[in-house]
Amino acid sequence: MDNSVSEKLYSVSSGPGVYLMKDRRQQIIYVGKAANLKKRLSSYFIRTSHPDLKTGVLVKKIVDFETIITGSEKEALLLESTLIKRHKPRYNVILKDDKRYPSIRIDVKADYPSLEIVRKPQKDRAVYFGPFSSPGAVNHTIKLINKTFKLRKCSAGPVKPRSRPCLNFQMGLCLAPCCYDVDKNEYHKIVNEVRMFLNGQIHELVKKLKDEMDGAARAEEFETAARLRDKIWALEKTVEKQIAVASDFADRDVIGVARNDMLTLVAVLLIRKGFLQAVRQYAFKDAISTDHEIIDAFVKQYYQQADYIPREILLPMVLPDAAVYEDWLSDVKASSVRILVPERGSKVRLIEMAQKNADARLKKMVDDLSARTDLLKRLQKILNLQRLPLRIECFDNSGMMGSNLVAGMVVFTDGKPDKKYYRKYAIKTVGLQDDYACMKEALERRFKKNNKNELPDLLMVDGGKGQLNIAMDVLEKLDLKNAFDVIGIAKKDVDKGEPHDKIYKPGRVNPINFGKNIEVLYFLQRIRDEAHRFAISFHRQKRAKTALHSSLDAIPGIGKKRKAALVKKFSSIAKIKDASVDEIAGVPGMTRTAAESVHLFLDNFSA
Repeated sequence: MDNSVSEKLYSVSSGPGVYLMKDRRQQIIYVGKAANLKKRLSSYFIRTSHPDLKTGVLVKKIVDFETIITGSEKEALLLESTLIKRHKPRYNVILKDDKRYPSIRIDVKADYPSLEIVRKPQKDRAVYFGPFSSPGAVNHTIKLINKTFKLRKCSAGPVKPRSRPCLNFQMGLCLAPCCYDVDKNEYHKIVNEVRMFLNGQIHELVKKLKDEMDGAARAEEFETAARLRDKIWALEKTVEKQIAVASDFADRDVIGVARNDMLTLVAVLLIRKGFLQAVRQYAFKDAISTDHEIIDAFVKQYYQQADYIPREILLPMVLPDAAVYEDWLSDVKASSVRILVPERGSKVRLIEMAQKNADARLKKMVDDLSARTDLLKRLQKILNLQRLPLRIECFDNSGMMGSNLVAGMVVFTDGKPDKKYYRKYAIKTVGLQDDYACMKEALERRFKKNNKNELPDLLMVDGGKGQLNIAMDVLEKLDLKNAFDVIGIAKKDVDKGEPHDKIYKPGRVNPINFGKNIEVLYFLQRIRDEAHRFAISFHRQKRAKTALHSSLDAIPGIGKKRKAALVKKFSSIAKIKDASVDEIAGVPGMTRTAAESVHLFLDNFSA
């Protein structure tokens, strides 16, 4: 042990707090908390051997440490989580899957609330339901609600008056508060029914509706009774599809963990009112942490950002600081939260279910990774690439009659789309429909500053030998000709009887023959198709903005500055048309008179 570390250890407090371990470069490599800082730090430095691999590796790297004293263990817990999130230390278990799951938001304080899908709940006065396991799951739920309950379907926010109701009113799916004087109390009764539905109180809701239906029938209000009957049928079908996993109808999360030499996966069963609502999974690379460390880190980080904390959390193993976590989570929830490790009964079966889900999902993830790796290895062999193409970039152009020319770049990492690296290029130097010139500009802009961007293992351009030659010319001028491999993909010529698209390499006259490895060619086609879709989507956006500018040009009193302000605020004619005069007048540079002119023109234009 270093003398400076030994001296600092002597003066460390025996109270609760947080410690930060540093390496020789003074980088923070580990953050931990302790009820007794002196005792915890002594366990690192005084022992000659350590029971787990991770601690042994960590101690060899430590040359310095800092401590921060807190008032309690709970304060230490919160500070530790904050510092881990800020510094992302190498030897802490960090949940890198920070994807936000979709939730449903209802602004219950609004006069006429509507449903809204959000990924980042705010601390506002709205009510949130979820999270849902995927966009598909939340969209299915909203579709069911929209068919069953007559809430407005337009975007969230204040109701915008309309001259006539939309199609949803004609179909009996909306009360149209935008056009008619809808009683707010009656509307909020429907909102409360939707809240019961989303809270899992479907049995209670069905009983309530049956009582209302019987009352309507006795009062000979047969149309009302028939509507309630249809709503009850729809809800009962939903109940039939749910999976009941607990008889006590409680809210709880159940956690399981699975791991192999490469990955660790934590699965969380979200059980609400006794029904399994969703299974979340978090995978990360960690080979040296113990299962206790992984579960401990997961509980701290997951529930620090959780949208909803259930009253009970079931774990597969005992955590030393479980009482501290219960105290912290109870404060957040403002009601009692218990962390349990069941030993018998139905709750043990729930732990087994979580474990089976974790095992199955880890196996699928490993199988998928192995299949993609095998595909990339075959691609490397067939194309004789310098290295395994873990990062593939593909470029495509889009335009129409020389206007709104664009290019798009998509990136596939480890055989999967990596959308955070996608890039759009609005072509600036080309005035005509010249695919070669567009490709040249996009590639130059991508690779001119290659020191700030990760280079691909394989670059693919959409087009034949011409586009491929353009790419090679650009890379040669930028001294990147041999930095990575380049290929061109050209569509098959049906008239010549060509069965597949063609892949060209520099310096080779004929396209590559894939033989029996046709799925490798299909993989490259999928990347090209994604680049094509991405470029066309960008082109359509630009074309829509151009059309918006053209439409605004015809409105009296709308000059260049006002036009630009309207485009920036609303982005489409449809959104301006749906806006009220007050909203249009609120755009910088607009006056009430100009706003009325815009509103009148667009209303007559669409009539």
